[in-house]
Amino acid sequence: MDKSNAIEALHALAQETRLDVFRLLVKRGADGMAAGDIAEALGVKQNTMSANLAVLARAGMVRSEREGRVIRYYADFDGMRNLLSFLMEDCCGGNPDLCKPVLDEIVCAC
Repeated sequence: MDKSNAIEALHALAQETRLDVFRLLVKRGADGMAAGDIAEALGVKQNTMSANLAVLARAGMVRSEREGRVIRYYADFDGMRNLLSFLMEDCCGGNPDLCKPVLDEIVCAC
């Protein structure tokens, strides 16, 4: 990921509804959610949700698959990993022990 992609991803996540969508899809994992179900779960109009999902998709934070007439959205874990890697690329000045608490905090506790 380069700086331009990181800025686009951060911009996409720097809005309340889009951040809520991303976090919801992270929780749903491999099951994802239909666009209408996302809108309903978050109490957002479908046309507004569609615009927000498009921003997240362009930024590489979500991906979608068509299932007949329904579009199912998923958190793009590769995009999230790339963003986190970019942000932590030069972490801790070569002293990995300093990064361990941060990494331990973001490790899935499933």
